[in-house]
Amino acid sequence: QVQLVESGGGLVQAGGSLRLSCAASGRTFSSYVMGWFRQAPGKEREFVAAIRRNGRSTYYADAVKGRFTISRDNAKNTMYLQMNSLKPEDTAVYYCAAAESVGVYDYWGQGTQVTVSS
Repeated sequence: QVQLVESGGGLVQAGGSLRLSCAASGRTFSSYVMGWFRQAPGKEREFVAAIRRNGRSTYYADAVKGRFTISRDNAKNTMYLQMNSLKPEDTAVYYCAAAESVGVYDYWGQGTQVTVSS
């Protein structure tokens, strides 16, 4: 098993930036595909970005492509989400998740709130 804890959320004005972190503990972090998801009030949880075990391949939702960057540091057991040019529609609770198999996320963090004011 792996335990995940997100941090770095907060309130930011439109056009601003935030960097989220996801710290992992437990089983070897590098054995997991990692992803970021978000859930806005009244909406279903949606995929934001994912990164392969070695960090060489990344994937993004169209809504964030070109503005968000996912990365990981396997030596520090941490994943990141750099969010630039934030928009009010990016407001949501952001979750990190770990997958033993591609596309099947088995473990989730508790979430961190990101609020973007207009």
